[in-house]
Amino acid sequence: MGSDDRAETGGPPQPRPESVEFVTTEHFVLQGARTTATTESTGRATTFLGAVSAGMVALGFVAQATQLGAGFYAFGLILLITLSFVGFATFDRALQAGVEDLHYAQRIARLRGFYFDFAPELAGYLASVPPQRRLAMQGLHGGRLQILRTMSGMVAVVTAVLVGSACGLLAALAAGHSSIAGYIAGGLLGVAALLALMRYQLMAWRQASAEVLFPDDEGPQTGS
Repeated sequence: MGSDDRAETGGPPQPRPESVEFVTTEHFVLQGARTTATTESTGRATTFLGAVSAGMVALGFVAQATQLGAGFYAFGLILLITLSFVGFATFDRALQAGVEDLHYAQRIARLRGFYFDFAPELAGYLASVPPQRRLAMQGLHGGRLQILRTMSGMVAVVTAVLVGSACGLLAALAAGHSSIAGYIAGGLLGVAALLALMRYQLMAWRQASAEVLFPDDEGPQTGS
C-alpha cells in the first residue's frame, strides 16, 4: 500500500524504505555504541580494582619487610597517592561513559517511537510505554540513589578510601606515629572526598538529563 492509499484511508503515511533502513541501522549502531561504552567502563573499573588489589598486597609485604619503618611510610604514601590519581581518572571516564550511555538510550527510545507511529500493530508484541518511562524500561532509573549503583559511584567509593588512607598515613607520620591521628584525619578526608565525588557525579547526571536532544520533547525523560 502506497503513501497515497494510506492517506485516502485516513491512516498514517507509509514511511519510505530509505527511512526505515536508516532508522533500523541507526538503532543497531546506537545499541552497539551502548555496548562499547559499558564494556570500556567495566574494563577500566576492573583494571583499577586489580591495581588496588595488587598494591595492597605489595604494601603488606613492605610492611613485613620494614617492620612499619620509614620505608613503609614512604612506599605507602607513594602507592596510595598513585592509586588515588588512577581512581580519579577512572571515575571521570566511567562517569563520561555513563553519560554517553544515557544519551544513546534516549536516542534509542526515540527511534522506538518511530516504530509504533508507523506500525501500531506492533504494540501488542513490543513494550509500548510513555516517553517518560522509556529510559526506565532500559534500566536507567532516576533518583538520588542511582549514583550509588553506577560504575563511577563504585569507583568513587574505592577512591575515597584510598584518599583517606593516604591522608591518614601522612597524619600518623606527622603526629609521631599516632594511629588515632591517622584514623581521625583519614576518616574525615575520606568522607569529604566521597561527598565531593558524589556531588560532582550528581551534577553531571543532572546536566546530562536536562540536555534537550530533541527540541520538540517536553522535558528530560529521567532524573539521575
